[in-house]
Amino acid sequence: MLILIPAAIVIFYALNCAKVLKEYERAVVFRLGRVRDAAAGPGLIWVFSPIESIVRVSLRQEAMEVPPQDIITRDNVTLKVNAVITLRVVDPTRAVIEVSNYIYQTSQFAQTTLRSVLGEVDLDELLAHRDRLNQRIQTIIDGHTAPFGVKVVSVEVKQVDMPESMLRAMAKQAEAERERRAKIIHAAGEFDAATKLVEAAELMATQPMTLQLRYLQTLTEIGVEKNTTIVFPLPMELMNLLNKTLTPTPPPTEHGKVVGIRD
Repeated sequence: MLILIPAAIVIFYALNCAKVLKEYERAVVFRLGRVRDAAAGPGLIWVFSPIESIVRVSLRQEAMEVPPQDIITRDNVTLKVNAVITLRVVDPTRAVIEVSNYIYQTSQFAQTTLRSVLGEVDLDELLAHRDRLNQRIQTIIDGHTAPFGVKVVSVEVKQVDMPESMLRAMAKQAEAERERRAKIIHAAGEFDAATKLVEAAELMATQPMTLQLRYLQTLTEIGVEKNTTIVFPLPMELMNLLNKTLTPTPPPTEHGKVVGIRD
């Protein structure tokens, strides 16, 4: 009976010392206050307390939202901008030893970097080249977090809140741009149509039969319509011929006198 009690204590202590780490976990082991050279895990590890203690660190990616920041762009436009940062721990030992809270530390770096980088660009550049700005912000933040073993995977500017007056001005600008494009397209269409009419007129001038064929086609189209009044166009050549035929020829004159014609 006396042997069972120490055996139970040993078994209980052994079970308490056994720690199981998941595939995405690592353990920074401290032995008498000093850290081991490499993080332990995954799987079963032994931690002999109270001599040893561990700090669990997850290696999975973590998404962190940067709170909205008040930013004044280079062209003096006031904005509220927030972002989403994706990060992961690449060195668990340094992430535990170098900083007390690497997520809070990264968040502070992200806020200051977001204000400084976006404050150096114009509003148009912020809206048009967001990918390039995201890459620049990621590079700067990653340079700050590398000493404590954290890798910034991506940075995305999530939302840009602009003043109401600026939204109205941008809407007017977009409307004016659409009207300008519409007028250009309409003018180009008019130019093409005029060019085709000139070409058609030149062709009809060289080929009179073409005008007659067009005239007959017009008569066919008029005949299909159920109209009460039909305007019947006559070619100008026919009108000129009729005018010459019906106009009487004046008698010949000599020195201002009418010369009689004898039978």
